[in-house]
This record gives sequence, structure tokens and C-alpha cells, in this order.
Amino acid sequence: QVQLVESGGGLVQAGGSLGLSCQASGRTFSISAMAWFRQGPGKEREFVGAIKWIGGSTRYADSVQGRFTISRDNAKNTVALQMNSLKPEDTAVYYCAAKVGPASYGFYTGRDSYDFWGQGTQVTVSS
Repeated sequence: QVQLVESGGGLVQAGGSLGLSCQASGRTFSISAMAWFRQGPGKEREFVGAIKWIGGSTRYADSVQGRFTISRDNAKNTVALQMNSLKPEDTAVYYCAAKVGPASYGFYTGRDSYDFWGQGTQVTVSS
């Protein structure tokens, strides 16, 4: 089992920045990748970005490419999401997710590919 706890959400004006953090605990040695998803009001949960636990390569959704950055600290078992140039449409509950098992060559962007989830943290961007 892997437990995930997000922190850092809040209210920010459009054009501003906000950072989220995800603390992993438990069987963290089994993690191969971590990702951020978000779910806006009345919308499906969507992929934001992912990072490979070994190597640290990243992939982002087109909607956040160039504005959001994912990083990880393996020693602390944390993953961060730095969000810049925020837009009202970025308003959502942001979830951290972990995929366990063997590392893969590609990236997984589907919700069903991830095994463990945090409780989510609200990000609200005002216009």
C-alpha cells in the first residue's frame, strides 16, 4: 500500500502561481511513476502531468504544457506541482496518484493506470 497526501491548494488570481506537494508513504519503493490529475466542476477527472520515479522524465497535458512543472524528491518521497500563469479554467480539485510495479518505457495518462490516490486539494483561480 502507498498513502498519498496532497497539500498547498488555495485561492489565487489569474496569472498568479501556486505550488502543490504530494507526500508519499508506505511501500514507496514500489512506485514507478507519479502523476497529477484534476477534476473541475462538472467535469471528468483529467490528466495533468506525470513523472517517472527513476530518471525523473516528465510528460504534460497540452493544456498545461509550458505553465506547469512536476518535480520529485526521491529521498523525501515527495512530488511537487508548480503552477504558473494560472487561468480560471485551471480551477479544480487536484489529485496526486501513484503507479506501482515495473517501470515502463512510456507514460500512463489514464486514471485506471494508477493504483493509489490522494484525497485531493482544491485550487481556485479567480478572474
